[in-house]
Amino acid sequence: MTTEQESNNRDRSPLAANVRNVVSAPVEGHVVQAGVVQGDVHLHPPRERGPVPHQLPAVPRRFAGRAGELAALTAALDEAAESGTTVTISAIGGAGGIGKTWLALYWAHQHIDRFPDGRLFVDMRGFTPLSEPMPTAEAVRGFLNALGVDPSGVPPDLDAQVGLYRSLVADRRMLIVLDNVRDTAHVAPLLPGGPACTVLVTSRRRLAGLVTTHGARSLDLDVLSEAEARQLLADHLGAGRIAAEPEAVAEFLACCAGLPLALSIVAARATTHPDFPLSVLAEELRDHATRLDELDAGEIPLNLRAAFSSSYHALSPEGAVLLGLLGLAPGPDISLPAATSLAGLPKARVRALLRELETAHLVSQPTPGRFHLHDLIRLYARDQAHRHQAEDRRDSALRRLVEFYLHTAYTADQLLDPHRESVVLDPPAQGCLPLPLRDRAGALAWLDVEHPCVMAAQRLAVEREWHTLVWQLAPTLHTYHWRRGLLPDQVAVARAGLTAALRLDDPAGQAPAHRLLAESCALVGRHAEALEHLQESLALAESAHDLPSQAHTHRVLGWSWGQQGRIGPALDHATRSLGLFQTIGDEEWEARGLNQSAWYSAQLGHYEQATAYADKALLLHRRHGNGNGEALSLSVHAYLGLCTGRYTDVLENGRRALTLFREIGNTFHEAELLEGIGQAHAALGHPAEAGQAWQQAWELYRAQRRPEEAGRLQRRLAELAGREPEGADGSALADEPPPRST
Repeated sequence: MTTEQESNNRDRSPLAANVRNVVSAPVEGHVVQAGVVQGDVHLHPPRERGPVPHQLPAVPRRFAGRAGELAALTAALDEAAESGTTVTISAIGGAGGIGKTWLALYWAHQHIDRFPDGRLFVDMRGFTPLSEPMPTAEAVRGFLNALGVDPSGVPPDLDAQVGLYRSLVADRRMLIVLDNVRDTAHVAPLLPGGPACTVLVTSRRRLAGLVTTHGARSLDLDVLSEAEARQLLADHLGAGRIAAEPEAVAEFLACCAGLPLALSIVAARATTHPDFPLSVLAEELRDHATRLDELDAGEIPLNLRAAFSSSYHALSPEGAVLLGLLGLAPGPDISLPAATSLAGLPKARVRALLRELETAHLVSQPTPGRFHLHDLIRLYARDQAHRHQAEDRRDSALRRLVEFYLHTAYTADQLLDPHRESVVLDPPAQGCLPLPLRDRAGALAWLDVEHPCVMAAQRLAVEREWHTLVWQLAPTLHTYHWRRGLLPDQVAVARAGLTAALRLDDPAGQAPAHRLLAESCALVGRHAEALEHLQESLALAESAHDLPSQAHTHRVLGWSWGQQGRIGPALDHATRSLGLFQTIGDEEWEARGLNQSAWYSAQLGHYEQATAYADKALLLHRRHGNGNGEALSLSVHAYLGLCTGRYTDVLENGRRALTLFREIGNTFHEAELLEGIGQAHAALGHPAEAGQAWQQAWELYRAQRRPEEAGRLQRRLAELAGREPEGADGSALADEPPPRST
């Protein structure tokens, strides 16, 4: 429509008063979807039209990102124009402060020319602090007024008002923006019945009623990317000021975590004092305890706590309690089973409450069954938990959660290595429902996913001084950490475990705690510290006449000396450990002692004795179904092949061991075995096969943060490719044996 035509429409007189009796039903065959209706306009226009409304607020002055969402809205509109049928444009949903209204207005102003018959806008106040939602009838009357209906001509009945409104917009190409909608019932009467209008709806809730009843599709907004967030800050503060203080800007980006409202509040506060260093504000935001208080620019629209409060107060009482507990929960996210133990409620009820929180955009579900809180929502939720939930209730919930992780991890550990030295757990607290993992593959998969949460659970237990839980988590994670090569993590949990054991003043628990930390330290090259803890462990075990503890301590002493290249002392402690395990009749650990003794015997050149040890170990491991021990026995045989030049034996035993290591997920020893297999291939004149094995080993070393081993392989790969190796020359791979037999 031209400007002249718009002017002519404005000059026409308002509709006559008798229009109050006109009520129209929705046009049959046309549906409203996801807050947007757009369709062909092959309808005869009425003879008289009201004024052309221009109700859109101003376009956001600063807008960054959202290219994908803007393109999706435009593509849907273009598709409608091409097909001539009713089209849907998704309702814009997301958490408070995510930028829903900004997106709607920015897109609307970009496409004003597509709506020549006017633009209607209403803030429904569905989630507005210090204000009740706007009654639907008030919104309808406001639209009728904008469309030129004299107040005296408005029907008294809401249904009649809605019918009049739909009649007036039925054949007009208009944009109708319904902002900040509470729920489907709040907005449904404002949806036109005809296909000519386009309607955008924004809401903090997923309007499932629009999806099911009107065929809606949702367009949910996520946080801005780091680049988009940086651009938004630059638009507010200027590129020069941003470039001048990169560390402060990085702090802003981390604290705001991509939330547009938070970024705008930070910018508003920084703009208030243009001469102040940005680092001053960054310092104020750094403290988690006060960050929400700092994200306040002095007005309700620029107060993050106020923005979250309206969503929080719209929750059911149980939903609000669960949100608070989720804010307290350790870890980056949480699973449904973990949340069930946290809440202490039936699983079905917790699932329903999580659905309520997800519908309100207070939690997200990035992968099926795992739930995540935005960092700032987490701070708000934690604050609400401290305000509205008693301390003993919070402690009980968190204790159930920590015990959930401990008991499930213990089950996983028993599946990964059922014969290893382990702790005895008390029954879980009432309401704690650990997962009944079924097999080794499931155990490994659970630990892979939940590892960050289990680590966070131990840190929480340290903060709460739950010393028994802290100590018990350390040995429970040992097998997994070793097999996955997560060595620094094992040092951290073992150190926390020893501190907790000492505070418990239980000598029986202190010996294994010292031993566990020693083994962990030796893994990362802290040999002096490892020996110190091993001497303490041995003294405690001997004073208590604890033969199993003595045997295990000698086992780790042997391995620790071996790590330092002191093979004589290593073999001495390994054989003493073997003798003690034989004395107490523990065949499973006898087999492990045989592996260890075979390993050090081979390194000293005692090949016949090493072969005898390894053969017996292999039989015992197979008898007890220990796939990891069997693989280590085969690895010893492979090493013996390297030492004696029987390279085809290396490949045969190596392949069998490699299969077993991969079946149980032991990537730590897999890497070392691949290195030995590569050496055998190189000796046999198979450079391609050697390079492939060494490349795989190098990738595993890198992933396991083992720089010395990775550097050694990098040099070998360079030599194999005919390049000058980087760094110091490496020793022969035969001098760096693939598997450690413990």
